[in-house]
Amino acid sequence: MEALNHKNKNFHYGWVILTLAILIVVNAQGLARFGYTMILPSMQEGLHLSNTRAGALATGNFCGYLLLALIAGFLASRFSPRRVIAISLFIVGLTMMLTATSRSFASAFLWRTLTGMGSGGCFVPAMGVLAAWFAQKRRGMATGIAVGGSSVGLIITGPLVPWLLKKTGQDGWRLAWVALGCFGILSSIVIQLFLRDKPAEMGLTPIGAGRETEPPRDMNPSVEVSSWRQIYTSSEVRHLAFIYSTFGFSYIIFTTFFAKYLQSEAGFSREAAGKLWGIVGWLSITCGLLWGGLSDILGRRQALLLVSLLQGCVYVTFALWRTPNGALFASLLFGLTAWSIPAIMAAACGDCLGARLVPAALGFITLFFGIAQALGPVVAGLLADRFHTFVPSFLTAACVIWLGSADALFLHKKRMI
Repeated sequence: MEALNHKNKNFHYGWVILTLAILIVVNAQGLARFGYTMILPSMQEGLHLSNTRAGALATGNFCGYLLLALIAGFLASRFSPRRVIAISLFIVGLTMMLTATSRSFASAFLWRTLTGMGSGGCFVPAMGVLAAWFAQKRRGMATGIAVGGSSVGLIITGPLVPWLLKKTGQDGWRLAWVALGCFGILSSIVIQLFLRDKPAEMGLTPIGAGRETEPPRDMNPSVEVSSWRQIYTSSEVRHLAFIYSTFGFSYIIFTTFFAKYLQSEAGFSREAAGKLWGIVGWLSITCGLLWGGLSDILGRRQALLLVSLLQGCVYVTFALWRTPNGALFASLLFGLTAWSIPAIMAAACGDCLGARLVPAALGFITLFFGIAQALGPVVAGLLADRFHTFVPSFLTAACVIWLGSADALFLHKKRMI
């Protein structure tokens, strides 16, 4: 093993794993979830959907995500994360293509829900694989880079969807789903061929291990009942779950109705909204790395507090400063903080419980995140239909995430600083 480590000292396979994790997040989050933002206005028009039903499609996607996230974490802990991820990613690609065939709300809801299930089966195990390949002092950095894959969805769909609509008319949204789905299926093949569950499979140790030693429970080959109890009874994990839920409820309102709000209330054209969405994407590529790395230095507690406060400011600005400059400022600030909380959460779970239990712990806090995320779009849609504006929806998002920032103060100092 030492000889193999020495042989690969200039290039560790963990960097390949990180690249594959980015690819997984690109599909599971960036395209399958955030691709809906730019596709929504034309899809909503094509299927004659109200704002409430448009939000319900996003809710279906997140309910599917929630259902599989819990199961995927368990399966990844017991069996092979690579198999779970590859199969789930294939489902993501296939169901995105099938979304293009939707002729009614019911069929669109079905395919979006199944896409969410595939996404949940990808993301949680992928974060667990990263926790195995990167030691604690590098974990925040690694997860931060990986969640930046979400930004690719914004960068791709920002210009792609308006271009397709311009070339093909209102049915361009169907071609967009087909294109995104094909990429997902190809990606599932790549994952099956090159992903490895843990460094030991290649005779390696985690990147950044050095003299660092993980807690003895990480060396256990299986997740015992006592370990599961440790997850459910941890006060740190419960606080993380609440903070994660406030993020899930709020950010998804902003991302789901971003383009719709700009086009229907702020006077933006489809192309202008797409360009602004692309700017968010480019900025957010490194935000996970930035905040994940910052949390390694300052501590998870301080990082969660700061980023939650900033995101609340994003939603208030977007709602009340209804000019191009206001939209630009809110978009820039969101881009700098967009995927920071998921990156910090994955690292924080590893800090609390060790690398072996990260998939299970992420699955547990994702239960609360998923419920809140599922509620966000439909609540926002209902408010928009009731008040004929999305302003109350964005203000509600701000209030909720500020509750999360307050709860960050109660995280255990010794474990989270």
